[in-house]
Formats: sequence, structure tokens, C-alpha cells
Amino acid sequence: MKNKTIGFVGLGRMGGNMARCLVDKGYEVTALYDIDEGVATELAAEIGSCAYGKLADVTAHADIILTVVTNDKAMEAIFFGEDNLFTGAEGRTFINCATLTPAVHVQLEEAAAKVGATCLEACMASSIPQARNGELFLMIGGEEADFNAHKALLDDLSKALHYVGAAGKASEVKALVNMVMNINTAALAEGLGIGEALGIDLKMLCDIFSQTGANSRVLETDAEDMIIRDHDCYFSASHAAKDSGIALALAAAQGIDAPLAKATFDQYTKLTEMGKGELDKSGIAELTFKGRDE
Repeated sequence: MKNKTIGFVGLGRMGGNMARCLVDKGYEVTALYDIDEGVATELAAEIGSCAYGKLADVTAHADIILTVVTNDKAMEAIFFGEDNLFTGAEGRTFINCATLTPAVHVQLEEAAAKVGATCLEACMASSIPQARNGELFLMIGGEEADFNAHKALLDDLSKALHYVGAAGKASEVKALVNMVMNINTAALAEGLGIGEALGIDLKMLCDIFSQTGANSRVLETDAEDMIIRDHDCYFSASHAAKDSGIALALAAAQGIDAPLAKATFDQYTKLTEMGKGELDKSGIAELTFKGRDE
């Protein structure tokens, strides 16, 4: 797999660090693109790659292109816009890492086949340090033969790798992962906010949470940040709102009511509308501690 050249589209917190990781592991990252050309130029100088101002040039200069963009609209733009990745894409593989509406991944797989290319969805349940260190949790959707053909590369990006089924299925699983994570985060923020209002020592409260049914992974990662108001972004509030929205749409399509997911979606949407969407998901505590949302 290291005889294949690699391109990246989308060089934000995750994409840029994934590129650095692959260079460290001996891959030849030959093509970079970001909507902010300065970001691409700076990273290219750092890792010895080339920055391009056109998406078609990334396809021309890489065998495998990983895309790490923000949402459905951004994904549609890079594949179906006037300048797009499908130009001259025969024989190329696209590994799409954004959390999108599942139907978009199905659409991409079908469109790729028409130009002789391959698509995989690689949904990530991880944050920035894991991207940098090749320790992502990856859920892969697409043709199983394509997954197996690219497994070595995916292994080098991850510490846990799961093939979950056809195109769109990984996005369904990822939406549910983030829905449950967001609910847990919102619940923890409420518990800590109420605890502070009652005058309870929050370190003691967290210790008790950790030894009871209130324990969670979110307690480990977010509790201290909520208490000290350190919301440096690893997974943004705006992304939390987006992903909860995807999960709600999936539930609605199956005729299932999801009141906890809806309440969490409303909280993260409120935070985003307050101009705080780029806070980490732990920033939801700004809505649950008395006096913080004033």
C-alpha cells in the first residue's frame, strides 16, 4: 500500500493530522487541498508535499484521496462542483471520512463507479490526538473487497477498525455513536451544573459518578473541562448538533421518537446559535451551570 501516492482534501484538525501521521509512517503524501489555500501551503512545506488550488489536480497527482470535510454540502461541492475530484478519476480510490447523511455516501459510491473509481466511507469516532498518532476508531462502509484492498492503509490510521457493511451503513453507525455520546455529554453537564448549584464538591461528585452507574467515557474526557471552563476544541458543538440531527432523521425515517436526542440537538443548536459552535462539545456546560449563559 505504501507504493500508492496519497492526497488529502480538507486539512483541518483531523485531516491535517492524518496527513502528518501517514508521512511519519512512510507514505508518500503528494497532493493537498484546502478551501483555505494558506493552510494547504503551510502543511505542504511542513511535510514535503505539494499544495494545489484545484481539486482536479489532487486527483491527477494521487492514487488514493482522503477527504475530511465538514458536511453534506461541502462533500457535494468537492465531488460535483465545476472543479471536482471525479475529473480524471479512473482507477482512483476516495476514502471519505466526514460524518454525512448516509444517502450521500451511497450517491458517491454510485457516481464513482460511473467514472471507474472506488469510494469507501471511513467514519471516525476519535479526536485530534488519535488522528495524529494513527489511533483512530474507524467504521468502514462500501464494498468489502475494496475495504480489504485498502486495509493496510486503514490499519495505519487506526487502533480499531470495523467493516460494517455497504455504503451508508458506517454513517448510520457513526450517527448513533455520536447521538449517544452527545446525550451522555449533555447529561453530565446537567449533573455537574446542578451539583454546583447545590454546593456539592464537584471533584467528589465526579469520583462518585465514576464508581456508579453514572460512569462514562465522557466523564473521563469532559468533566474537568466543564468544571474549569476549558473548551478547547476536539469535537465541536456545531458538529455535535449536526450529528445529532442526522441521527434524529434516521430515527424519524423508521418511525421512532427520540426525545433525548432531540433535547440534546436543541441544546447544541442553541449553543451554536449563541456563536459558541466552535467550542468543544464540553461547552454545553455553558448552558447548564448557573450564570454562565448570561
